[in-house]
Amino acid sequence: MASKPALLEFFAGGGLAGLGLSGTFKPVFANDIDPMKCATYRANFPDVRLAEGDIWKLRAEDLPKADLAWASFPCQDLSLAGARRGLNAPRSGAFWGFWNLMEGLKSAGRPVQTLVLENVCGLMSSHRGRDFAALLGELGEAGYRVGALVLDANHFTAQSRPRLFVVAHLGRIPEALVADGPDPILHPPTLRTAVDALPHETRLAWVWWKTPPLPRRNADLLSVVEASPAADVWFDDAGAARMLAQMSPLHRERLEAAQAGGGRRVGAVYRRIRTENGEKVQRAEVRYDGLAGCLRTPAGGSSRQFLAVSERGKTRFRPLLSREAARLMGCPESYVLPARETAALKVLGDGVCVPAVRWLGQALLAPLAGVRGEGAAGNPVDAAA
Repeated sequence: MASKPALLEFFAGGGLAGLGLSGTFKPVFANDIDPMKCATYRANFPDVRLAEGDIWKLRAEDLPKADLAWASFPCQDLSLAGARRGLNAPRSGAFWGFWNLMEGLKSAGRPVQTLVLENVCGLMSSHRGRDFAALLGELGEAGYRVGALVLDANHFTAQSRPRLFVVAHLGRIPEALVADGPDPILHPPTLRTAVDALPHETRLAWVWWKTPPLPRRNADLLSVVEASPAADVWFDDAGAARMLAQMSPLHRERLEAAQAGGGRRVGAVYRRIRTENGEKVQRAEVRYDGLAGCLRTPAGGSSRQFLAVSERGKTRFRPLLSREAARLMGCPESYVLPARETAALKVLGDGVCVPAVRWLGQALLAPLAGVRGEGAAGNPVDAAA
């Protein structure tokens, strides 16, 4: 049997992208700057070479030859939760460290054929689209055909988590992977608007990727929640009263309806800052659509997610636990988490949804790498077309 195509994973965190791709690709190298995340990576991928430290200190000659490079570069400067300072800011500017390595590999005669850049959807509008255009422009000038998809974790797990996946390929592309135009789900209006605004030269490198239909989710929030968590995780009466007091009348009605409905109901709760009558107010907002909100790193008042568990006419509140968060990210029960809850939630909040990555790997990345039987494949077309 032929060996799997080799994978390089940058900004690897706990290795969730590698976990999703490991059925099709072989992780051979990873890099991250965070010591805690690196410890998590080593615990789950002990046989993969991991370079801990700043990506800018790596050299192209440090890297093994590979078929696919994955980069989930820092999103804080691009997301709505941050200052949206763009790709030239310190954290998201780490992308250029990754790109420096890719250019070095190409100059050395061993370019990586396929690149995946994963980030928040805010990248499409950051600096009025200039960051998105700059990113795609670099890829196009280097000879890559490039396209993007928006995948929401809610197609795979009980979490609402839309993310942008930019996929670039150097070389010939199977005809079956090229669509005549955008897909209404994978290429939403925000992406189509961003593509329409691209400079002409960059637009020539664009491709609308074609994939099989997305799966239908078969799990809901209740299925990932621990049935009998430790007693000390629940809010006391005062904590529960504060949570209720932070709910607007609409969200109190939702909670009371779930409480009166009988059976066991679980809602996901976020605390958010809202402006009401000209003043900023912290509100607790609950949803009962079977989904958790997007997992985030536990670093602020609106970052932590909570659960409202209603049964026997009463509702109790508690934080979402790290193992529950791991299930929402599609991690197997065997995935090794940091011992501390805060550290574990940071690894997961900064990660990628494992089954979404697996689907992307099988539907698009494997056939681009020439792997048969994993996704669509067909006759190649010239990459310069």
